[in-house]
Amino acid sequence: MQRIDHTLPWSHLGTERRLSVFRYGHGPRKAYIQASLHADELPGMRTAWELKQRLNELETQGLLNGVIELVPVANPIGLDQHVQSAHLGRFELGSGKNFNRSFVELSTPVAQRIGDRLGDDPAANITLIRQTMAQVLDDLPAPPSQLEALHRLLLRHACDADVTLDLHCDFEAAIHLYALPQHWPQWRSLAARLKAGVALLCEDSGGSSFDESCSSPWLRLAKAFPEAAIPLANLATTLELGSMGDTRVDQAQANCEAILGFLAEQGFIGGDWPPVPAQCCEGFPFEGTEYLFAPHHGVVSFLREAGEWVQQGDPLFEVVDPLNDRVTTVRAGTSGVLFALDRGRYTQPGIWQAKVAGREPIRAGKLIND
Repeated sequence: MQRIDHTLPWSHLGTERRLSVFRYGHGPRKAYIQASLHADELPGMRTAWELKQRLNELETQGLLNGVIELVPVANPIGLDQHVQSAHLGRFELGSGKNFNRSFVELSTPVAQRIGDRLGDDPAANITLIRQTMAQVLDDLPAPPSQLEALHRLLLRHACDADVTLDLHCDFEAAIHLYALPQHWPQWRSLAARLKAGVALLCEDSGGSSFDESCSSPWLRLAKAFPEAAIPLANLATTLELGSMGDTRVDQAQANCEAILGFLAEQGFIGGDWPPVPAQCCEGFPFEGTEYLFAPHHGVVSFLREAGEWVQQGDPLFEVVDPLNDRVTTVRAGTSGVLFALDRGRYTQPGIWQAKVAGREPIRAGKLIND
Protein backbone atom coordinates (compact mmCIF):
# COMPACT_ATOMS: atom_id res chain seq x y z
CA MET A 1 0.00 0.00 0.00
CA GLN A 2 1.19 3.48 -0.88
CA ARG A 3 -0.21 6.52 0.91
CA ILE A 4 -0.29 9.76 -1.08
CA ASP A 5 -0.98 12.96 0.86
CA HIS A 6 -1.95 16.09 -1.06
CA THR A 7 -1.90 19.50 0.61
CA LEU A 8 -4.79 21.65 -0.56
CA PRO A 9 -4.00 25.24 -1.50
CA TRP A 10 -6.09 27.95 0.10
CA SER A 11 -5.76 26.57 3.60
CA HIS A 12 -6.28 29.17 6.28
CA LEU A 13 -3.30 30.92 7.83
CA GLY A 14 -1.70 28.56 10.34
CA THR A 15 -3.73 25.56 9.16
CA GLU A 16 -3.35 22.90 6.52
CA ARG A 17 -5.85 20.63 4.82
CA ARG A 18 -4.71 17.34 3.34
CA LEU A 19 -6.34 14.78 1.08
CA SER A 20 -5.03 11.25 1.63
CA VAL A 21 -5.17 8.65 -1.14
CA PHE A 22 -4.37 5.00 -0.38
CA ARG A 23 -3.12 3.12 -3.43
CA TYR A 24 -3.14 -0.69 -3.57
CA GLY A 25 -1.93 -3.11 -6.20
CA HIS A 26 -0.45 -2.44 -9.62
CA GLY A 27 -1.28 -2.93 -13.26
CA PRO A 28 -2.81 -1.08 -16.20
CA ARG A 29 -6.42 -1.11 -14.91
CA LYS A 30 -7.61 1.07 -12.05
CA ALA A 31 -10.58 1.34 -9.71
CA TYR A 32 -11.14 4.53 -7.74
CA ILE A 33 -13.28 4.71 -4.57
CA GLN A 34 -13.98 7.82 -2.51
CA ALA A 35 -16.18 8.39 0.53
CA SER A 36 -18.02 11.27 2.18
CA LEU A 37 -17.70 13.99 -0.44
CA HIS A 38 -20.73 15.21 1.48
CA ALA A 39 -18.72 15.20 4.65
CA ASP A 40 -21.57 14.48 7.08
CA GLU A 41 -22.59 11.36 5.13
CA LEU A 42 -20.56 8.85 7.10
CA PRO A 43 -21.66 5.30 6.11
CA GLY A 44 -19.25 5.54 3.17
CA MET A 45 -16.38 6.65 5.39
CA ARG A 46 -17.03 3.75 7.76
CA THR A 47 -17.23 1.34 4.82
CA ALA A 48 -14.00 2.80 3.42
CA TRP A 49 -12.18 1.94 6.65
CA GLU A 50 -13.32 -1.67 6.28
CA LEU A 51 -12.10 -1.58 2.69
CA LYS A 52 -8.68 -0.37 3.89
CA GLN A 53 -8.30 -3.37 6.17
CA ARG A 54 -9.42 -5.88 3.56
CA LEU A 55 -7.37 -4.37 0.75
CA ASN A 56 -4.27 -4.56 2.92
CA GLU A 57 -4.98 -8.26 3.44
CA LEU A 58 -5.68 -8.92 -0.23
CA GLU A 59 -2.52 -7.10 -1.31
CA THR A 60 -0.44 -9.11 1.16
CA GLN A 61 -1.97 -12.29 -0.24
CA GLY A 62 -1.06 -11.23 -3.78
CA LEU A 63 -4.69 -11.23 -4.92
CA LEU A 64 -4.90 -7.74 -6.42
CA ASN A 65 -4.84 -7.75 -10.22
CA GLY A 66 -4.97 -4.00 -10.77
CA VAL A 67 -4.72 -0.67 -9.00
CA ILE A 68 -7.33 0.29 -6.42
CA GLU A 69 -7.20 3.85 -5.11
CA LEU A 70 -9.18 4.58 -1.95
CA VAL A 71 -9.97 8.02 -0.50
CA PRO A 72 -11.71 7.42 2.85
CA VAL A 73 -12.13 11.15 3.58
CA ALA A 74 -12.85 12.90 0.30
CA ASN A 75 -13.76 16.25 1.84
CA PRO A 76 -11.41 17.63 4.51
CA ILE A 77 -13.09 21.03 4.09
CA GLY A 78 -16.56 19.86 5.01
CA LEU A 79 -15.26 17.55 7.73
CA ASP A 80 -14.31 20.65 9.70
CA GLN A 81 -17.66 22.44 9.36
CA HIS A 82 -19.44 22.26 12.72
CA VAL A 83 -21.85 24.96 13.84
CA GLN A 84 -23.14 24.74 17.41
CA SER A 85 -22.36 21.01 17.49
CA ALA A 86 -24.16 20.35 14.19
CA HIS A 87 -22.06 18.91 11.37
CA LEU A 88 -22.84 20.70 8.10
CA GLY A 89 -21.05 18.76 5.38
CA ARG A 90 -23.22 19.08 2.27
CA PHE A 91 -22.51 22.73 1.42
CA GLU A 92 -19.36 24.79 1.80
CA LEU A 93 -20.16 27.37 4.46
CA GLY A 94 -18.22 30.18 2.81
CA SER A 95 -19.84 30.00 -0.62
CA GLY A 96 -23.01 28.01 0.04
CA LYS A 97 -22.06 25.67 -2.83
CA ASN A 98 -22.86 21.97 -2.79
CA PHE A 99 -19.63 19.97 -2.53
CA ASN A 100 -20.94 17.51 -5.16
CA ARG A 101 -21.95 19.91 -7.90
CA SER A 102 -20.22 21.88 -10.67
CA PHE A 103 -17.23 19.63 -11.33
CA VAL A 104 -15.16 20.44 -14.41
CA GLU A 105 -16.75 19.30 -17.67
CA LEU A 106 -13.99 17.55 -19.61
CA SER A 107 -15.50 16.50 -22.93
CA THR A 108 -15.41 19.90 -24.63
CA PRO A 109 -11.75 20.78 -23.95
CA VAL A 110 -10.70 17.19 -24.67
CA ALA A 111 -12.53 17.24 -28.01
CA GLN A 112 -10.88 20.51 -28.97
CA ARG A 113 -7.44 19.04 -28.40
CA ILE A 114 -7.76 15.58 -29.95
CA GLY A 115 -10.82 15.45 -32.19
CA ASP A 116 -8.77 14.90 -35.35
CA ARG A 117 -6.58 12.25 -33.69
CA LEU A 118 -9.32 9.79 -32.72
CA GLY A 119 -9.53 6.62 -34.78
CA ASP A 120 -10.97 3.12 -34.95
CA ASP A 121 -8.74 1.58 -32.25
CA PRO A 122 -10.70 1.71 -28.95
CA ALA A 123 -7.67 1.00 -26.75
CA ALA A 124 -5.64 3.76 -28.40
CA ASN A 125 -8.58 6.17 -28.05
CA ILE A 126 -8.95 5.36 -24.35
CA THR A 127 -5.26 6.04 -23.74
CA LEU A 128 -5.35 9.29 -25.70
CA ILE A 129 -8.51 10.55 -24.01
CA ARG A 130 -7.27 9.74 -20.50
CA GLN A 131 -3.94 11.44 -21.13
CA THR A 132 -5.71 14.49 -22.49
CA MET A 133 -8.15 14.66 -19.56
CA ALA A 134 -5.19 14.75 -17.19
CA GLN A 135 -3.50 17.44 -19.29
CA VAL A 136 -6.65 19.57 -19.36
CA LEU A 137 -6.90 19.45 -15.56
CA ASP A 138 -3.18 20.14 -15.12
CA ASP A 139 -3.33 23.11 -17.52
CA LEU A 140 -6.18 24.88 -15.74
CA PRO A 141 -5.24 28.18 -14.08
CA ALA A 142 -4.75 28.30 -10.34
CA PRO A 143 -8.02 27.43 -8.59
CA PRO A 144 -9.89 30.45 -7.22
CA SER A 145 -11.02 28.62 -4.07
CA GLN A 146 -10.20 25.63 -1.92
CA LEU A 147 -13.46 24.02 -3.06
CA GLU A 148 -12.39 24.13 -6.69
CA ALA A 149 -8.92 22.92 -5.73
CA LEU A 150 -10.52 19.91 -4.04
CA HIS A 151 -12.74 19.23 -7.07
CA ARG A 152 -9.80 19.22 -9.46
CA LEU A 153 -7.71 16.95 -7.24
CA LEU A 154 -10.47 14.36 -6.84
CA LEU A 155 -11.26 14.38 -10.57
CA ARG A 156 -7.56 14.14 -11.43
CA HIS A 157 -7.36 10.87 -9.49
CA ALA A 158 -10.56 9.44 -10.98
CA CYS A 159 -10.41 10.54 -14.63
CA ASP A 160 -8.17 7.62 -15.65
CA ALA A 161 -10.12 4.95 -13.74
CA ASP A 162 -11.97 2.04 -15.29
CA VAL A 163 -14.38 1.87 -12.31
CA THR A 164 -15.33 4.78 -10.04
CA LEU A 165 -17.40 4.51 -6.85
CA ASP A 166 -18.49 7.68 -5.05
CA LEU A 167 -19.88 6.61 -1.66
CA HIS A 168 -22.73 8.72 -0.25
CA CYS A 169 -25.95 8.23 1.71
CA ASP A 170 -29.33 9.98 1.95
CA PHE A 171 -31.14 11.20 5.07
CA GLU A 172 -33.30 8.11 5.67
CA ALA A 173 -33.10 5.77 2.72
CA ALA A 174 -32.82 2.38 1.13
CA ILE A 175 -29.51 1.67 -0.55
CA HIS A 176 -29.68 3.02 -4.09
CA LEU A 177 -27.39 4.19 -6.87
CA TYR A 178 -27.19 6.68 -9.72
CA ALA A 179 -25.56 5.82 -13.04
CA LEU A 180 -25.70 6.10 -16.82
CA PRO A 181 -28.44 3.90 -18.28
CA GLN A 182 -25.83 2.43 -20.65
CA HIS A 183 -23.91 1.15 -17.61
CA TRP A 184 -26.83 -0.43 -15.74
CA PRO A 185 -26.16 -3.99 -17.01
CA GLN A 186 -22.70 -3.82 -15.44
CA TRP A 187 -23.97 -2.33 -12.15
CA ARG A 188 -26.67 -4.94 -11.62
CA SER A 189 -24.34 -7.31 -9.80
CA LEU A 190 -23.22 -4.62 -7.34
CA ALA A 191 -26.83 -3.59 -6.73
CA ALA A 192 -27.73 -7.22 -6.08
CA ARG A 193 -24.81 -7.74 -3.69
CA LEU A 194 -25.77 -4.60 -1.75
CA LYS A 195 -29.49 -5.51 -1.74
CA ALA A 196 -30.19 -2.07 -3.19
CA GLY A 197 -33.77 -0.87 -3.49
CA VAL A 198 -33.50 0.89 -6.84
CA ALA A 199 -31.09 2.31 -9.42
CA LEU A 200 -31.75 5.77 -10.86
CA LEU A 201 -30.51 6.12 -14.42
CA CYS A 202 -29.93 9.17 -16.61
CA GLU A 203 -27.31 10.62 -18.93
CA ASP A 204 -27.32 14.12 -17.42
CA SER A 205 -29.01 15.01 -14.11
CA GLY A 206 -28.10 18.68 -14.52
CA GLY A 207 -25.75 19.14 -11.59
CA SER A 208 -22.29 18.17 -12.91
CA SER A 209 -21.89 15.81 -9.98
CA PHE A 210 -18.69 13.85 -9.48
CA ASP A 211 -19.80 10.53 -10.95
CA GLU A 212 -21.22 12.15 -14.09
CA SER A 213 -18.03 14.18 -14.51
CA CYS A 214 -16.21 10.85 -14.69
CA SER A 215 -18.61 8.88 -16.91
CA SER A 216 -20.47 11.40 -19.08
CA PRO A 217 -17.47 12.81 -20.99
CA TRP A 218 -17.03 9.41 -22.64
CA LEU A 219 -20.65 9.38 -23.71
CA ARG A 220 -20.45 12.94 -25.05
CA LEU A 221 -17.24 12.24 -26.94
CA ALA A 222 -18.73 9.08 -28.46
CA LYS A 223 -21.72 11.10 -29.67
CA ALA A 224 -19.54 13.94 -30.95
CA PHE A 225 -17.29 11.57 -32.91
CA PRO A 226 -19.51 8.69 -34.04
CA GLU A 227 -16.94 7.54 -36.59
CA ALA A 228 -14.38 6.90 -33.81
CA ALA A 229 -14.36 3.84 -31.55
CA ILE A 230 -14.87 5.40 -28.11
CA PRO A 231 -16.00 3.01 -25.37
CA LEU A 232 -17.73 4.25 -22.20
CA ALA A 233 -14.48 3.62 -20.39
CA ASN A 234 -15.18 5.00 -16.90
CA LEU A 235 -17.88 2.94 -15.15
CA ALA A 236 -18.90 5.49 -12.51
CA THR A 237 -21.70 5.62 -9.96
CA THR A 238 -22.91 7.57 -6.96
CA LEU A 239 -23.63 4.83 -4.45
CA GLU A 240 -26.03 5.83 -1.65
CA LEU A 241 -25.34 3.49 1.29
CA GLY A 242 -28.70 3.90 3.00
CA SER A 243 -29.35 6.40 5.80
CA MET A 244 -27.04 8.84 7.58
CA GLY A 245 -27.12 6.70 10.71
CA ASP A 246 -26.20 3.46 8.96
CA THR A 247 -22.68 3.18 10.38
CA ARG A 248 -23.04 -0.07 12.32
CA VAL A 249 -20.12 -2.49 12.07
CA ASP A 250 -22.21 -5.18 10.36
CA GLN A 251 -23.53 -2.69 7.80
CA ALA A 252 -20.05 -1.40 6.94
CA GLN A 253 -18.65 -4.90 6.66
CA ALA A 254 -21.51 -6.03 4.42
CA ASN A 255 -21.03 -2.98 2.17
CA CYS A 256 -17.30 -3.67 2.02
CA GLU A 257 -17.69 -7.31 1.02
CA ALA A 258 -20.29 -6.42 -1.62
CA ILE A 259 -17.94 -3.87 -3.19
CA LEU A 260 -15.00 -6.26 -3.11
CA GLY A 261 -17.09 -9.02 -4.68
CA PHE A 262 -18.06 -6.65 -7.46
CA LEU A 263 -14.43 -5.59 -8.01
CA ALA A 264 -13.46 -9.26 -8.19
CA GLU A 265 -16.04 -9.71 -10.96
CA GLN A 266 -14.48 -6.76 -12.76
CA GLY A 267 -11.10 -8.49 -12.66
CA PHE A 268 -9.39 -6.41 -9.97
CA ILE A 269 -9.23 -9.12 -7.30
CA GLY A 270 -8.47 -12.83 -7.47
CA GLY A 271 -9.68 -15.63 -5.22
CA ASP A 272 -13.09 -17.09 -4.48
CA TRP A 273 -16.03 -14.76 -3.86
CA PRO A 274 -19.72 -15.37 -3.19
CA PRO A 275 -21.86 -15.60 -6.32
CA VAL A 276 -24.11 -12.73 -7.29
CA PRO A 277 -27.55 -13.02 -5.65
CA ALA A 278 -30.27 -13.91 -8.10
CA GLN A 279 -32.55 -11.11 -6.93
CA CYS A 280 -31.80 -7.55 -8.01
CA CYS A 281 -33.66 -4.26 -7.94
CA GLU A 282 -34.87 -2.52 -11.07
CA GLY A 283 -33.22 0.35 -12.87
CA PHE A 284 -35.65 3.25 -13.32
CA PRO A 285 -35.25 6.47 -15.30
CA PHE A 286 -34.28 9.30 -12.97
CA GLU A 287 -36.89 11.31 -14.87
CA GLY A 288 -39.45 9.06 -13.16
CA THR A 289 -38.55 10.17 -9.63
CA GLU A 290 -41.20 12.17 -7.82
CA TYR A 291 -40.23 14.62 -5.06
CA LEU A 292 -43.05 15.14 -2.56
CA PHE A 293 -43.39 18.36 -0.56
CA ALA A 294 -45.47 19.58 2.36
CA PRO A 295 -48.20 22.08 1.37
CA HIS A 296 -47.83 24.05 4.63
CA HIS A 297 -45.74 24.30 7.79
CA GLY A 298 -46.06 21.62 10.41
CA VAL A 299 -44.86 18.44 12.06
CA VAL A 300 -44.32 15.50 9.71
CA SER A 301 -45.46 11.98 10.52
CA PHE A 302 -44.29 9.43 7.96
CA LEU A 303 -46.73 6.64 7.21
CA ARG A 304 -44.44 4.36 5.15
CA GLU A 305 -40.82 3.21 5.44
CA ALA A 306 -37.94 3.88 3.05
CA GLY A 307 -37.51 0.98 0.68
CA GLU A 308 -41.20 0.10 0.40
CA TRP A 309 -43.07 -0.19 -2.87
CA VAL A 310 -45.98 2.28 -2.95
CA GLN A 311 -48.90 2.67 -5.30
CA GLN A 312 -50.12 5.93 -6.79
CA GLY A 313 -52.49 7.47 -4.24
CA ASP A 314 -51.00 5.74 -1.21
CA PRO A 315 -50.64 8.05 1.84
CA LEU A 316 -46.95 8.69 2.54
CA PHE A 317 -46.93 11.29 5.32
CA GLU A 318 -49.09 13.69 7.32
CA VAL A 319 -48.30 17.34 8.01
CA VAL A 320 -49.87 18.70 11.20
CA ASP A 321 -50.15 22.43 11.96
CA PRO A 322 -50.56 22.34 15.77
CA LEU A 323 -51.80 25.95 16.05
CA ASN A 324 -54.47 26.01 13.35
CA ASP A 325 -55.36 22.30 13.51
CA ARG A 326 -54.68 21.86 9.83
CA VAL A 327 -53.83 18.27 8.94
CA THR A 328 -52.82 17.32 5.39
CA THR A 329 -52.08 13.84 4.09
CA VAL A 330 -49.62 13.78 1.18
CA ARG A 331 -50.05 10.88 -1.22
CA ALA A 332 -47.84 9.32 -3.86
CA GLY A 333 -48.40 10.74 -7.31
CA THR A 334 -46.71 7.77 -8.96
CA SER A 335 -46.20 4.09 -8.23
CA GLY A 336 -42.68 3.02 -7.36
CA VAL A 337 -40.04 2.63 -4.68
CA LEU A 338 -40.18 5.06 -1.75
CA PHE A 339 -36.42 5.23 -1.55
CA ALA A 340 -35.68 8.31 0.60
CA LEU A 341 -37.24 10.38 3.41
CA ASP A 342 -36.18 13.71 4.86
CA ARG A 343 -34.55 13.62 8.30
CA GLY A 344 -36.39 16.68 9.63
CA ARG A 345 -39.74 16.33 11.31
CA TYR A 346 -40.79 19.97 11.15
CA THR A 347 -41.16 21.24 7.61
CA GLN A 348 -42.28 24.08 5.42
CA PRO A 349 -43.26 24.39 1.75
CA GLY A 350 -40.34 23.97 -0.64
CA ILE A 351 -38.48 21.29 1.34
CA TRP A 352 -38.78 17.78 -0.06
CA GLN A 353 -40.05 15.15 2.35
CA ALA A 354 -40.06 11.95 0.30
CA LYS A 355 -38.74 10.60 -3.00
CA VAL A 356 -40.49 7.92 -5.03
CA ALA A 357 -38.74 6.28 -7.98
CA GLY A 358 -41.21 5.29 -10.69
CA ARG A 359 -40.93 3.46 -13.98
CA GLU A 360 -42.38 6.19 -16.20
CA PRO A 361 -40.73 9.59 -16.84
CA ILE A 362 -42.59 12.50 -15.24
CA ARG A 363 -39.89 15.21 -15.14
CA ALA A 364 -37.44 16.91 -17.48
CA GLY A 365 -34.60 19.42 -17.22
CA LYS A 366 -32.56 19.53 -14.05
CA LEU A 367 -33.33 16.33 -12.18
CA ILE A 368 -31.02 16.46 -9.17
CA ASN A 369 -31.84 18.48 -6.07
CA ASP A 370 -29.41 20.85 -4.40
